[in-house]
Amino acid sequence: MINKIFVENCLDTMGRMPDGFVDLVVTSPPYDDLRTYNGYSFDFVSVVEGLYRVVKDGGVVVWIVGDATKNGSETGTSFRQALGFIDAGFRLHDTMIFEKNSSTYPASANGVRYSQIFEYMFVFSKGKPKTANLICDKPNKWAGFKDFSGKLKNPVPDFSPRNNIWRYVTSFNGVKHPAPFPEQLAIDHVLSWSVEGDVVYDPFMGSGTTAKAALMSARRFVGSEISADYVEIAEKRLEQFRTNSEH
Repeated sequence: MINKIFVENCLDTMGRMPDGFVDLVVTSPPYDDLRTYNGYSFDFVSVVEGLYRVVKDGGVVVWIVGDATKNGSETGTSFRQALGFIDAGFRLHDTMIFEKNSSTYPASANGVRYSQIFEYMFVFSKGKPKTANLICDKPNKWAGFKDFSGKLKNPVPDFSPRNNIWRYVTSFNGVKHPAPFPEQLAIDHVLSWSVEGDVVYDPFMGSGTTAKAALMSARRFVGSEISADYVEIAEKRLEQFRTNSEH
């Protein structure tokens, strides 16, 4: 089962997993009508219940989701899904923002709302997270601060943990998928919430970004993807990294 993408509904894949098999989930499900996903949909409640069973105690689920605007109103799907995870027993560990720093998101054409350039990254945990390797790349203004005698006062590191709004340049980079998220976003979550050798699962694998991030970070992966077309794309992206990870 390890390092394999299964062409099937994620409920079938999870049905073959033992309890507490997965350390980390990083995924972005098809939501509302923001994506044309080959006509597929999913049973949200059953998926969340399945995730709660297969995720280890202390494991984390990163659920990246946004909202469509219909009839002049945002759907609120993201909030409903967040509450659904809480109802299933998960903790809402952090509500993060994925800011899309891209010129491909134009200003609102009708002039009644501001441009939508973000998605939520809900970080759920099954109990207290067992791993939290916070990325420290924010320059610390107090680093090297000296008192009046010229001595370092309470030495602090040069960098402190970043905040929970992450900005990435979004680009398809030739990937033929309706909504691939940036590779670095997946890598950053894999590094934050897992350690080498952990199992990372994506129930909506799409073009394989989570799997690629796992292999690049010395983790193992399992993927589910109901579209054979997308699995073919993912396998091509993973060829080089599968070879490297086996040596």
